[in-house]
Amino acid sequence: MKPIIPGRVPFVVGIGGTTRTGSSTERALRVALAAIERLGARTQLFAGADIDLPNYCPERTADARAMQMISALRQADGVIIGSPGYHGGISGLVKNALDYLEETCRDSRPYLDSLPVGCIVTAAGWQAAITTLVALRGVVHALRGWPTPMGIAINTAEPMTAVDELGFSARTCDQIRVMAGQVMQFIDQTRGGGHGESEEPGGSHTRKPAAAAP
Repeated sequence: MKPIIPGRVPFVVGIGGTTRTGSSTERALRVALAAIERLGARTQLFAGADIDLPNYCPERTADARAMQMISALRQADGVIIGSPGYHGGISGLVKNALDYLEETCRDSRPYLDSLPVGCIVTAAGWQAAITTLVALRGVVHALRGWPTPMGIAINTAEPMTAVDELGFSARTCDQIRVMAGQVMQFIDQTRGGGHGESEEPGGSHTRKPAAAAP
């Protein structure tokens, strides 16, 4: 397990999306990371071209982009993963990026060991969204991470009457913020607490920002 460093600003990494810039999955990740930042953490997103990596091969030296992602994950206090649902499963793009975590297998904290992990799935239908979310949570468990109680399944084929600037309904954004709050709550508890809590929709607790926005 990674040593806890008191006073260090939490760092949360987002991974996912598709090869298309601005995909619904990438936009959902951005909503989540924006919520994380409002709660006082630093974030970094790896999406689109960032994770369009060569097929993982343990016998081959990882390229510079892969090593940058691995370096960020080694420093992370929490992770949020977003995948489209392709035929009921995680996309090859996202799964291949996660396979690069094998590079950490001999670290003192391998894989996603003991980290809170938020899971987001987008798909054009509820069946693919739900089955892919279950699959993604299973992968997180295999990587020794802790999926948050709130997992996000977004049906992009469902009509929405009111959307925000990123194209999601207020309800979907509320759910993403609850999940983000759970990631931060887990980080706070791992660090021994010391931060205030507030209620989010659905009764979940989230960490208050360190300071109010100007």
